[in-house]
Amino acid sequence: MIKKVLTWLGIAFLIFFIAFNPNSAAAVFESLGDTIGDIARGFGTFFTQLVA
Repeated sequence: MIKKVLTWLGIAFLIFFIAFNPNSAAAVFESLGDTIGDIARGFGTFFTQLVA
């Protein structure tokens, strides 16, 4: 029950954040995307070096 409530509160906060601070929200998501890309490139480099 608590997990469901926390999930809905998280979704509500996300919608509120995007609606009232779109520039900040875009910057946060851009930063998250860059971080995920860096992690993926790191794994790619690791496996390339492992095989080569």
